[in-house]
Amino acid sequence: MWHLGTGSLRPPVDTTLLGRVRSVIDVKVLRADPDRVRASQRARGESEAIVEELLAADSARRSAITAYEDLRAEQKELGKAIAKTSPEKRTELLARTKELADQVRKADATNHEADEIFDRLLRTVPNLTIAGVPAGGEESFALLETHGTIRDFAAEGFTPRDHVELGQLLGAIDLERGAKVSGSRFYFLTGQGAELELALVNLAISTALANGMTPVIPPALVKPAAMEGTGFLGQAAQDVYHLSEDDLYLVGTAEVPLAAYHSDEILGSDTLPRRYVGYSPCFRREAGSHGKDTRGIFRVHWFDKVEMFVFCAPEEAEAEHQRLLGWEKEFIDALELPYRVIDVAAGDLGLSAARKYDCEAWLPTQQRYREITSTSNCTEFQARRLAVRGRFEGGVGPVATLNGTLCAIPRMIVMLLENHQQADGSVRVPAALQPFLGGRTQLTPA
Repeated sequence: MWHLGTGSLRPPVDTTLLGRVRSVIDVKVLRADPDRVRASQRARGESEAIVEELLAADSARRSAITAYEDLRAEQKELGKAIAKTSPEKRTELLARTKELADQVRKADATNHEADEIFDRLLRTVPNLTIAGVPAGGEESFALLETHGTIRDFAAEGFTPRDHVELGQLLGAIDLERGAKVSGSRFYFLTGQGAELELALVNLAISTALANGMTPVIPPALVKPAAMEGTGFLGQAAQDVYHLSEDDLYLVGTAEVPLAAYHSDEILGSDTLPRRYVGYSPCFRREAGSHGKDTRGIFRVHWFDKVEMFVFCAPEEAEAEHQRLLGWEKEFIDALELPYRVIDVAAGDLGLSAARKYDCEAWLPTQQRYREITSTSNCTEFQARRLAVRGRFEGGVGPVATLNGTLCAIPRMIVMLLENHQQADGSVRVPAALQPFLGGRTQLTPA
């Protein structure tokens, strides 16, 4: 779920891709264990009152269905009786038929309205958090691991430059012309900067291929149903770019088209897990980030990203989550960056994530860790919305979906420049990247 960087709400959801959104969280869990839903809402800092509203709406919906079905059953029986009755009795039955047709029509309308109310309420409930996820807001995360050594620049005898100054020295980043052409939070990568992006993409894709993932170049424009199905038209709607004339959305992550790739499909269990890696441009309004990270390319409106995505059996999701985290760590280790891994607090999760791990690299000029990758276990939440199912031994049911950032290009460039800079303004190239830069060991001032 996109977390790197997050108006009014967007137009009504298009239903041409997958039909109306239903069963966002498992309704069976709501009925059998409402306390679990309450606990998840409480951990996220969301209202628990929605649970009572949902239970009442579900009860009203089921009653409406029963009333409608009872009337329809009577209607069918009456039809059979008319064919067998005497002419004298038939007039009386026909009158009841007319009366019953009106009752059925009204019951159907009531049933539809109750269904709509329940669906609308259900769509507001985030995914249920997994046991052990820290409760609370952004600062309530749990620190899991710390890797690498933070450089002591003072001991080396110089003050580190930030990535903006380094980018200018290297002729790698042009912010002035980015603003001239497109506005604030846009940029050009030039010369060694453009080469560095291509090297990072090649290393990321090579890493993913070595780990058995299928590469995908997905569309960056999607229908509303794809955006809604992945959970980005809820709390994140204000961060999304919408093309009103075409009713299409610019994606903020390849997660969106990759999640919708198998929408309305039933996947054989023998084909799971399906692991994809997508490379795409990403577009974000950065709503609510006014005044944050305004210098440089750490938080921008457009960037390229390599994103991993997995469809698997629900019982395999937590193991798959650890696998994705392991691949992210492998990539960061290869770039020789100091970083830590955190278990993100429930209140800082997106709508679809049941658990999320962030990898945060050390940013020397800010003297703090900043997020560079994240991986989310969305359990069955997105699959229910997108109607992605598996044919399992016990029958057909929703699969689980997971996503993980392998390389968000601008942030990785920021970290590489600042952590590997030298006193003369050159930047050391990690060994893993050198083959993709023609064997170059350094980026040198232009």
